[in-house]
Amino acid sequence: MAGAFGITLLCSWLFFTCIVQAQTGPIDVTQLGAKPDGSADMSQVLADAWKQACNSTTASTILIPKGTFLLKEASLAGPCKAPVEIQIQGIIKAPEDPAQISKDNEWMTIKYVDRLTLSGGGTLDGQGAKAWTQNECRVKTECSKLPNTLSLNFVNNTVIRDLTSLNSKLFHVNLFGCNNITFQHFTITAPGDSPNTDGIHIGHSTGVVITDSNIGTGDDCISIGDGAKQVNISKVTCGPGHGISVGSLGRYDNELPVEGIFVTDCTISGTLNGVRVKSWPAAKSGSATNMHFEGIIMQNVSNPVIIDQEYCPNNQCTNTAPSSVKIAQVSFKNITGTSATPAAVTLLCSKSIPCDGVEIADIDLAYNGNQGNVSSNCANVKPALSGKLNPPICANATIPAQAA
Repeated sequence: MAGAFGITLLCSWLFFTCIVQAQTGPIDVTQLGAKPDGSADMSQVLADAWKQACNSTTASTILIPKGTFLLKEASLAGPCKAPVEIQIQGIIKAPEDPAQISKDNEWMTIKYVDRLTLSGGGTLDGQGAKAWTQNECRVKTECSKLPNTLSLNFVNNTVIRDLTSLNSKLFHVNLFGCNNITFQHFTITAPGDSPNTDGIHIGHSTGVVITDSNIGTGDDCISIGDGAKQVNISKVTCGPGHGISVGSLGRYDNELPVEGIFVTDCTISGTLNGVRVKSWPAAKSGSATNMHFEGIIMQNVSNPVIIDQEYCPNNQCTNTAPSSVKIAQVSFKNITGTSATPAAVTLLCSKSIPCDGVEIADIDLAYNGNQGNVSSNCANVKPALSGKLNPPICANATIPAQAA
């Protein structure tokens, strides 16, 4: 009897150990039925894995192992009871046809989650080439919205690291209502002519860090929308694309202020713009303040330094009124390299609300083309100047008397 009792105890202990290991080990989607064949949809499997992880009272990891997985769409919602990590080691592919993505017109959405980690060295492949041919937003004010690759809505205290976003249909990443989000060793890749494929768009979010990352796409590498505060961008390589941009602002009613933008130690190559602040010429008010761009290397960049308060792509506005967005406390310092256009520095501020508190220091940008000498172009701004300035900056700049 004693021997049998001992065997029973041992078996019970081993069974308990297996249960504990199953609960504390990663939730492998292939163990739940996902197939790494690139054709079997894993949407329901991922939803089941998320439900299990989100309901766990201890930290959980969802593992998407090496292989190619088809995901038609995913909406992963919290709040969760403990931290969750999604470790993507393989390739997750979206449907090529955007019509197959139905839920809120987003491919992968994560919302209302705290303490999330996305990692693993894998790839989110938006398979955007077919969708790009359907994009009419470049030429029409009213157009059908294509799906973003990854949308983070009301997500806090989150790290996205060691992942790649490839060929998004629209934005690669869209942040809304988020706090304390860090991107590290994040790679974004799409052709330079892929329309509206912003790399990371930040709106209504505070405390965003983007560092040690490579972004090449068909629109802004990073775009900072209204309501963005305390955004730190460092050691980012950008190109191809449209540069690193604040805005566009002033297109819609009731936009929130942009405050505290810091872009440092970045390299921008072959883009249509370098570091840029842009607002629409319209009566809609807004503000962008405390923005600093420093230690930027430009490599054959068109419009390396630009404030454009006459932003109006594809003639989508009437230009009947100057911008009502207030731009203040902006600095451009230690920006060097080469410009692809003669106008290396352009500061076109609003006639009704001139830019205030603009500082320019240690600018050295060469132009080796055949369209004239390197130059600056300024309106409605009188910046404070210091250090080496090549080209000379705003030598004849004035501020309208009615606005002074």
